[in-house]
Amino acid sequence: MWNAAGGLSLVLGAIGILLPLLPTTPFILLASACFLRGSPGFHQWLLRNKHLGPVLIEWQLHRSISATVRIKGLILILASFAFSIYMVPHMWLKLALLCFLVALVSFFLRIPVKESVADRGENL
Repeated sequence: MWNAAGGLSLVLGAIGILLPLLPTTPFILLASACFLRGSPGFHQWLLRNKHLGPVLIEWQLHRSISATVRIKGLILILASFAFSIYMVPHMWLKLALLCFLVALVSFFLRIPVKESVADRGENL
């Protein structure tokens, strides 16, 4: 049951990369949690993934994201919502999307950013 939930979450997360209103990150985090309980092998596969692994490990250890992930996330959020707002024909839908955008960005900016010690100016 955990593996089925993890697989479904992973598929929904992958679809969320392409669909603006379907969130990717919560589904990937859910898949990781499900695989941790159902299949340690799948969980390790996720952690070893070159794109997802570092983000998942950072979240598991520190409940934070890197500055690079924050910048990329903001760019993708803004781009997908801008495209959606441009494509919808009705003004009320555009306003609803704009409200969702504001809510999502305000939530996303509340996630702590863990700064690497090696990236600090005093180490250069």
